[in-house]
Order: sequence, then structure tokens, then C-alpha cells
Amino acid sequence: MTYSEIAKRLRLPLGFALGSAYLILAHPTPLTLAVGGAIAFVGVLVRAWASGHISKNERLAITGPYAHTRNPLYFGSFLIGAGFAVAVHWGLLLVVIGFWALVYAPTMERERANIRGRFPDDYDRYSTNVPAFVPRVTPWRHRASGDEGFSTELYMKHGEWKAAVTYILAMAWLLFRMKPGL
Repeated sequence: MTYSEIAKRLRLPLGFALGSAYLILAHPTPLTLAVGGAIAFVGVLVRAWASGHISKNERLAITGPYAHTRNPLYFGSFLIGAGFAVAVHWGLLLVVIGFWALVYAPTMERERANIRGRFPDDYDRYSTNVPAFVPRVTPWRHRASGDEGFSTELYMKHGEWKAAVTYILAMAWLLFRMKPGL
């Protein structure tokens, strides 16, 4: 079994274990909750934007957030994790970065190979111009593509609204667990 396959199998169970421990042990301050909550909210927005632009396995997504990064869903998830880490303690950000490097980097590489196999000609040009993870500031514009725009239908189809509901519930829990002071 390859490391990538091990990472794929561990991704969800390890994420749930870390998330459960986080919720049990979390005691944010007003400042850390405000800063971390804002970062996580941006992540929720990035994921929502991305889900409204992708038709998985049908066409190569290169518009909207996909014109900034090849993995906006993962980038949004990273911001959510980083934000919730900061919400409790700045040092937990290192745990999120480590988890991302060990578990999600191989996942993104495996998905890159899959997408490249499905759309070889388009993907090579796209990957040359758009970074894999950290977004470029200006969107890449492919000659043949217009921006199809955000699709609420795709957003709902992908169930991304669940991330917004989870964000609200997690923030409510953290408010309940918040310790007074800065």
C-alpha cells in the first residue's frame, strides 16, 4: 500500500478524531474566536464559491476560484481548519499545517493525476498558469473560456450548504465554551 493510499484512508477518521478532541478541549478567548472565526468564514465562502463552479468529471473547472488556484475546495477547507485552530490557540495552526502536509498533499497529487488523465491537453496549459494550492492574486484567463458564473444549482447539488451549517454550529459551540477576557 502506498503512502497516498494510507493518507486517503486516514483522512476522514483522523480528521474526525482531531475535530472531536478539538471540540471537547476548546476554550477560546473573545479575540482568538473573532480572528479564527473570520478566517474560517472566509474558508466557507471559498468552498461555496468553488462548489458553484465545478461539474465534477464533466469538464475542467477553470473559472471563478479555479482561475486562482487548482484546488479551491481544499484551500477553503484549509482556511476553515486554520481558522478554527486560531480560534482556540495560535499554536494549533501548526497541527493543521502538519495534517495538511501529511494527509492532503498526497490526496491533491492523486487527484491531479486523475484530472490530468481526463483532460490532458487542457490540464497541462491550466496547471502551467494556475498554482496548485496558494491562490494567485489575479485570475488566469483562458482564451476559449468565459466565466460561466456561479451556479446555485451546483452549490446545492454538491451539498456545500452543509459546510455553512457546520460552521454556524461550531461557532455556537465555541461561543458556549469561550472563556472571558483576551
